[in-house]
Order: sequence, then C-alpha cells, then structure tokens
Amino acid sequence: MRISLNKANLLAALCISFAITDASGAAQKSNILLLCIDDLRPELASFGAEHIKSPNIDRLAAKSRPFHRHYVNAPSCGPSRYTLLTGRYGPAGNGALFQRAKKIEKQPDSVPPSMPEWFRTYGYTTVSVGKVSHHPGGLGGSDWNDDSEVEMPEAWDRHLMPTGDWKTPKGAMHGLANGEIRTNAMDVFQSTAGDDSIYPDGLIMDEALIQLAELAGGEKPFFLAVGLIKPHLPFGAPKKYYDLYKGVELPPIPHPQKPGGKTTWHGSGEFMKYNRRGKDPRKDTEFATDVRRHYAACVSYADAQVGRMLEKLKETGADKNTIIVLWGDHGWHLGEHAIWGKHALFEESLRSPLIICYPGIASPGKSSQAVIESLDIFPTLCDLAQLPKPDFAQGESLLPWLMDFSQPGHSAVAYTANAKTIRTDTHRLILHKKGTVELYDHTTPEQETRNVANENPEMVQTLKSKLEKRLGAPQ
Repeated sequence: MRISLNKANLLAALCISFAITDASGAAQKSNILLLCIDDLRPELASFGAEHIKSPNIDRLAAKSRPFHRHYVNAPSCGPSRYTLLTGRYGPAGNGALFQRAKKIEKQPDSVPPSMPEWFRTYGYTTVSVGKVSHHPGGLGGSDWNDDSEVEMPEAWDRHLMPTGDWKTPKGAMHGLANGEIRTNAMDVFQSTAGDDSIYPDGLIMDEALIQLAELAGGEKPFFLAVGLIKPHLPFGAPKKYYDLYKGVELPPIPHPQKPGGKTTWHGSGEFMKYNRRGKDPRKDTEFATDVRRHYAACVSYADAQVGRMLEKLKETGADKNTIIVLWGDHGWHLGEHAIWGKHALFEESLRSPLIICYPGIASPGKSSQAVIESLDIFPTLCDLAQLPKPDFAQGESLLPWLMDFSQPGHSAVAYTANAKTIRTDTHRLILHKKGTVELYDHTTPEQETRNVANENPEMVQTLKSKLEKRLGAPQ
C-alpha cells in the first residue's frame, strides 16, 4: 500500500467490524450490498449536478464516502465488470468473463476466484439479480438464457434475471415499455406513462427486494449484487421521470467539438444505430437537449429503484450490519468531444460514481477527491468485512480514504483493444497500440482538448513507464 495509516486510524481500521453481535454475543459478519448501475455518469446532485433529480442516491451519499474521482478500468460494460468482479485487469472485450469461464473449464486451478466466489468461500450466501456481470442473469446463448453457458462459474448461489413481457434476458437488456424489444427501428428514447414495472428495472428491483427479505432472515451473511440497466440505451423510462425535467435548464455541453489529431474518438456507432427520426445530436441542438433530458429521466428512474432497495434494507434491520457499494460501470458522453456514447478513453467515458457506506464510517458525507479505480473495490470489501485479502487482487484497499477523506490518491489505468491510458491527479496520458501518444493537462482550462505530449517529453516517458508497468508494453 502506498499510503500509511497513522496509529489512530489504524486502530479504527482494526475495529471496523461495527461491533455487531448476535444473541450469543458472537460477532456477526457484515453483509454486502452491491448496487451496479449501467452507463451512469457522475452526474448526480450529490456529485455537483444540480439539474439532476437523484434524491435517494444523494441521501445515501450523505451518510457515506462518495468518491468523486473514481475511474473504471475499461470504457465498456464487459471488461469494466470483469475488473470489478475479479479484482484483476483482463481482456478488453465484452466477452471477457465468458473467456475466463472457458479457462476455468479447461484449467480450473489456473484462474483465481472471483469476488463473489471469495465471499462464498468464507460462508456468505451470494445472490445476483439483474445486470451484474455483462449478461443480465449471467448466462450465454443467443438469448442469454442458456444455463449450459455460465458467465461466472462458482460465483453465485443464485443468479437471477426476471424478464416479464420481454421474455428473455437479451430482450430485457435493450427493452422499452411493456415488452418492446430491440429492433433496427427501435427509438433511441421513449417516455411512456405507467408505473416502474413497465420497464425492466422495475422487475429487477421487485425480485431484488424478494431476495433481500429472504437473505436478511437467514442465518448466513449475504453478498447481494443488484444490477440496474438504465440509463443504458435506449433511454426509456416512465413518463413521470421525464416530467421532472420539463423546463429544467441543462448546463452547456463542455468542449463539444470533435478533437483533432489521433485520439480514441469514434462516431457514436451504438447510439446511431437506433431510430433518431433522421436527427443527429452533433448537429441539432434541440435534439441533443432532448436526448440529455431522456438520459436524465433514466437516471431518476434508476435512483427510484435504489431508493426502494435502501428502504427495504432498513425495514429488515439489515442496514445496521451491511456495507453498501453503489458503482457506475463507466461513464457516458453526452456530446463532449462530439461523442454520444462510451468506448473512448476520455474522462467522460471513464469517470463514474462510487459510493461506499457502512455503519460508523468516519466523516459521513465527506467526499474524497482522490484518484482511485474500480480495481480497488475487491480488497476494500475484504478489509471492511474482515476477510483475508486475496494476494491475486491487483488493486489496493480504499480503507485509508474511508478513514480519512483527505488522503491523496494514486493513479488509475484503463484500456481498450487498441489503446490504454493512465490518469494522475493532474494529467491523462493515452498510449495507442501503434505508438501515438496523447497527453492532457487537467490543470488548464483546455483539459482534454489540447494534446501537450510534444511539449512534455519527460512526463510522457515517465507516465508511459508507469502505464507499461501496470499493464505491460504494447503488443
């Protein structure tokens, strides 16, 4: 660990079991509640976005440690979730966890256990509901419901995905209201009147609440992971959430121009495949604003589901002995750098919310401005739950930042198939597979719009060395 705890904080860390005991006086193990939210930017009221209505997540943040400079390790769902769930860097594609599963099948002793498997080994009941790994429900096959293809072997006692009118996990993943599944003509956004169950996340949370009630009444500690789909494309949510943003002025899009030179910019292909009525948000300001309002509606819809879970947790009494982690699997560009989507290595693709809460946290509500990464979550949860930390996990525990929010951060790395990046407190370096280098200075107003690599050769070399030490030399 690069950061040392002082004696007072070390003593506090050693006593972090929350002193919860059962009727016999024996200490109870802490439960884990992991809330995964798809494509969630750090655009919440508690993270400084005053135009966003996110009251439930904000109340959670007020009693937690929000990490305002948390970075994921890949700008797409599959590899980002791979890192969260294994504590290790992995393949860059969305099939990363399935690749791991195939290795387990061929050489089981060569693959370290996943985070839920680690907790399961230490006596936890592990349950996943919704999109926690890349496929909601964790199965493969053409409709993601083939139980002969398991995304995370040995990880979960139950891995569930309610599908309702959408019929299959794949249908629900990109579903719009009342059972509509993705086609080439599917609208990019939608606002339909009805209750929360007319979109898939309402059903996911219904099932998650059933599982929580059962787990809270059990004898074993639980590791419950709940994955919400929104605000993933298409941007569909019950109309009441879109209505929250009628007349609300949205802040200007920062640096909306397409960057010059070689970058990880792309043409927003995922977004452009949806029906846009012939409109392009890169050219049509009114349409861009409407897209942003529908994205915001999806955030508020996801926030409402989080609120339902937190209310149920308190109702069961399990909140007194539960560690809560709320995690966005990556960011999402809403016009920054002329991108509408993720998949780039710019700030907007890689920065997402991270909130960690547990009873007795020091300085609740104080945010950390330290640069940290998703890789750090696995060892952190082991520390908080007082389990042995696996030596194969490549991150570092966030316990120092939980004890003292003012601690300085470390660096964060991320990767795609063709490039990789390192983010420090002040700079971002992006190294392309063919050797092109981008360097951006976040202490200047230009931030990630002006490549200063040629002006800073020594810094480029230093950061390249650090990056290659973490991820290896370009192949």
